[in-house]
Amino acid sequence: MRARRRSVSRAKTWVRHVQETSNAMDLPPGIFNRPPGAIARGLKRSVQRSHRTKGRTKFQSAMSMLNLYVNRAGRSLSAADRRRFERAKRELRRVFGRPEAPRSKRRAAAAAVGRTPSDYLARRGSAARSVAR
Repeated sequence: MRARRRSVSRAKTWVRHVQETSNAMDLPPGIFNRPPGAIARGLKRSVQRSHRTKGRTKFQSAMSMLNLYVNRAGRSLSAADRRRFERAKRELRRVFGRPEAPRSKRRAAAAAVGRTPSDYLARRGSAARSVAR
């Protein structure tokens, strides 16, 4: 059996139809190309103006849109962009007056003793080298 090919014009009309009738929140163009603070403020502004949000709260909708963008980019997202989006998430929590995201136990323990996680890893690496000898 041969597979049928769809015409290009039909595919374009489908995309146009989805864009025009979608119930998703409207975002300004290029919002994810901005600095972290601008991303957070832009998402908050868009969420507050929109009546088509998906989450239970406006914060959830904004964080959902940011996570969707990051997850869709997947492995093609550069390390610098990944850091920028993580900062945007922290900034989004701050803009909405939410508490910081919980830290991992290792980071919390290192902070309590006054160390950075890299100090912990450096000590761990030197211990591993001495055992290997």
